[in-house]
Amino acid sequence: MREKGKKLIAQNKKARHDYALSDFVEAGIALVGTEVKSLRAGRASLVDGFAQIRDDQVWLHNVHIPEYDPGTWTNHEPRRVRKLLLHKAEINKLSKLTKEQGITLVPVSIYFKDGNAKVEIAVAKGKKAHDKREAIKERMAKREAETALGRQSKGR
Repeated sequence: MREKGKKLIAQNKKARHDYALSDFVEAGIALVGTEVKSLRAGRASLVDGFAQIRDDQVWLHNVHIPEYDPGTWTNHEPRRVRKLLLHKAEINKLSKLTKEQGITLVPVSIYFKDGNAKVEIAVAKGKKAHDKREAIKERMAKREAETALGRQSKGR
């Protein structure tokens, strides 16, 4: 029986901090057997990962899926380039968006959806240092406001 639902493997929290993300797209990943086993064990790192469009195909670079320990000589290379499975219309849309200077495709998360390995990629534009500070200030102000509302509703 196939598994149902969504099981998160890895998230790229650094991407949310370093980039302004928009246009999220879910894509399948072309994997070899030991990569799937390693992902099922919950092992992957998206730090420094990026996607690139080349020859009307999308390729995922620098995503680290460690070797499967019980694997033999058939084990995969941990940082190999992997093909992403997308429809042509989605590839064309992403291609148009990334033509602009300073725009890149960043993997945000890897997960299993109904038994199939998926990666969520986003169109990312780099943030400047002052933008990062502003985001932190906004987050802190929002948190303080929620805390104050919570205390007020409890009568403290």
